[in-house]
Amino acid sequence: MAASFLDESIALLERTPRVVRELLESLPDSWLTERDTPDGWSARDVVGHLISNELDNFIPRAEIILEHGTGRTFRPFDRFAHVERDRSVPLTDLIERFAHLRAANITRLRALVKGDGDLDLHGMHPTLGDVTLRQLIATWTVHDLDHVAQIYAALAGARDADVGPWRANLGILQRRVEPSR
Repeated sequence: MAASFLDESIALLERTPRVVRELLESLPDSWLTERDTPDGWSARDVVGHLISNELDNFIPRAEIILEHGTGRTFRPFDRFAHVERDRSVPLTDLIERFAHLRAANITRLRALVKGDGDLDLHGMHPTLGDVTLRQLIATWTVHDLDHVAQIYAALAGARDADVGPWRANLGILQRRVEPSR
């Protein structure tokens, strides 16, 4: 029997904290301070943003869809809530908090979604308009992939100026502006 959409989505969602932990924990600061683009985020910023999403985005919006449908618009999401909130928190603590919140949210998601029919229920996004629970969950998975890629890009940026002429062959560095060195 094929896995359900929810099970397939959770298979990815439950891996993200492990990927982030393995990638970032105990790395020297020289790897962790660079941003993915000049105006972008560092790996630490991404972890903080992922925490914000666990607190205020996907599960609260799933609950609104299931309890209120389109009758209640989602609250706008603060993409930068992590900046002040996490300023002095060690990265290892942020990674642990993300892992804990994600595990709890996966448990909550399993409890919320009773069957495939729930995935077609509608909610109201403040700027996108009508969305379904399926779209919200799919977005959650792709959001994870997007931010894991962003972490890799930030890490690559830590060696941008050092790769020399090979930079032209490294697609991950192409989204960045030329290094100033």
